[in-house]
Amino acid sequence: MDFIGALSPVNIQFLLRGFLITIEVALISIALSFVISVLVGTVRYAKVPVLGKLFAFLVETIRNLPLLLIIFFTYFALPQIGVKLDKFTAAVIALVIFESAMISEIVRGGLNSVEKGLIEAARSSGLSQVQTLRHIVLPIALRRMVPPMVSQFISLLKDTSLAVVIALPELMNHVNIINGQNVNYVIPTFVFAALLYFAVNYVLSIASRKLERKHS
Repeated sequence: MDFIGALSPVNIQFLLRGFLITIEVALISIALSFVISVLVGTVRYAKVPVLGKLFAFLVETIRNLPLLLIIFFTYFALPQIGVKLDKFTAAVIALVIFESAMISEIVRGGLNSVEKGLIEAARSSGLSQVQTLRHIVLPIALRRMVPPMVSQFISLLKDTSLAVVIALPELMNHVNIINGQNVNYVIPTFVFAALLYFAVNYVLSIASRKLERKHS
């Protein structure tokens, strides 16, 4: 092991640039998948005709596919039908597709957890179904979704490492490049990468617990 050589200032800067790409991919994917999953989960919860069944089919199909396959599809298969994406966009789209399906189930579960008595009270007070969903069900459900959603977002951040298969210049790609220079760099660079992942995920976990206590 050569910690001094592996973690030289130049290599650390190189790894941090890769980690910045990791964070960018994760943040964009989190934002887009959250919006899509709330829409999909709400449509399924409301049992909207046709759309509800269509979304259910898509969600179940995607949830039973490996993320790696979806990444390969977006980057290698889509160009065969004329849709060519750069590595960054392909990684984001693959993550959004996969995570939207996973998070939409959290959304649907959160909506279903809202007590029927609260819904009936809202309806009896004159609120329409849409108003009840918007003002009563969604706010309560979203608070209850915080812990599992944060857990899924943590998984998403870690899943960005799979984009190494399409040579996206994210953290693990940069780790592999440095490791190719010297076999003694392998453990130091993996330890450094693990610490970076841990630091961000630990902060997310703390934020999740604080939000849970605040709204409990």
